[in-house]
Amino acid sequence: MKIIGAGRYVSSMTAVATDEAFFALVEPLRGELTAHCYRMLGSVHDAQDLVQETYLRAWRAYGKFEQRSSIRTWMYQIATNTCLTALQSSARRPMPTGLGQPSSDPIGRLDSNPEMTWLEPIPDSVVWGPGETADPAAQVVARESVRLAFVAALQHLTPQQRAVVILRDVLAWRASEVAELLEMTTAGVNSTLQRARAHLGKLAPDQATERPVDEHGQDLLERYVAAFENYDVSGIVSLLKEDAVWEMPPFTGWYQGAAGIGQLISLNCPASGPGDMRLVPTSANGQPAFAVYMRDADGVHRAFQIQLLTVTDNAVSHVAAYFDLRLFATFGLPQQL
Repeated sequence: MKIIGAGRYVSSMTAVATDEAFFALVEPLRGELTAHCYRMLGSVHDAQDLVQETYLRAWRAYGKFEQRSSIRTWMYQIATNTCLTALQSSARRPMPTGLGQPSSDPIGRLDSNPEMTWLEPIPDSVVWGPGETADPAAQVVARESVRLAFVAALQHLTPQQRAVVILRDVLAWRASEVAELLEMTTAGVNSTLQRARAHLGKLAPDQATERPVDEHGQDLLERYVAAFENYDVSGIVSLLKEDAVWEMPPFTGWYQGAAGIGQLISLNCPASGPGDMRLVPTSANGQPAFAVYMRDADGVHRAFQIQLLTVTDNAVSHVAAYFDLRLFATFGLPQQL
C-alpha cells in the first residue's frame, strides 16, 4: 500500500511538473495568439475565448507533442484550427463602411442595428501587455497586422482565405507549412493567397502615410481632446481631414467629409457645452484611442463611447466610435469617473 501510495504521489508530482513546464512555455504567447484569433474573428471577446480553448486543447495534447516544430508553431496550428471551427457558425463582422452602402446624410435619421455582430477594437494592452513601451519601429509589422482597416478588410475574405493571408503575410510561414496545416496543396495555397491579396487590395486603404504618433501627432491628439472637452465643434472639424470618415457601430450609417461630421456631432451629440465630455486616452489596434465619458443630469460622467482614431498627414482621417459599453471593462476602464 505504501508503495502504491508513493507511486501515486510521484505520479502526481510529475503531472504538476509537466503542467508547470507547459504553461511556462505557452503563457508568453498569449498576446500574439490573441492577436491571431482576433484577426481571424474580428472580436476581442471571441479571440480571448478561443485562446482559452486553444490552451485547453494544447494542454490535453501536450503529452503527444513530438517537437517536430517549435512550441510557437504548434500553438499557432491549434489556434488556427480552433478559429476555423468557430467560423463555421459565425457571420463576418463588418463596420458600417463595409455594408456596401454610400455615405449617409449627416442631418438624416440615425438607424441602429445592435443585433448585428460588429467588428470590435482590440486594446493594445491585450496584445502587447499593459504599459508596453517597446520601440514602435520594432513593432511595426505587428501593429500594422491589427490595424482596424486591415482587420475589417479580412472580414470580407472566406475563413480559409483569412487563414492563408495571416499565416503567409503576417506570420511569414512557408506555403508548404500552410498547405500542411490547412490540408491543401502548395499550389492551392499560392492561388488562394493571390486571390485574397487582390481582394484586399480593393478593400484596404493605403496606410503608407500612417505613422506612429510623434510630437506633432501628440499635439494633434491633445487639441482633439481639448476640442471635445470644450464641445468646440468647429475645433473638432479643423482637426479632421477634408475627406475624413466617421462611423459608429451599432449605427449603420457612415459619414464622410469634415463639415458633414461636424453637422452630425452638432445635431446628435448629447453634450451642450464645455465640461460635458471628458476623454481618457487609451490605445487599440496599434492606434490612438479615447474613452469618452458624458456628464449626466446628476453631474456624474458615465461611459459613453470609445473612439479609435486613424491619424494621417497630421490630421484625423478616420474615427470609429463604439457605443458598446462592454468594451470599457475590456479596456480596463471604469463605467464612471
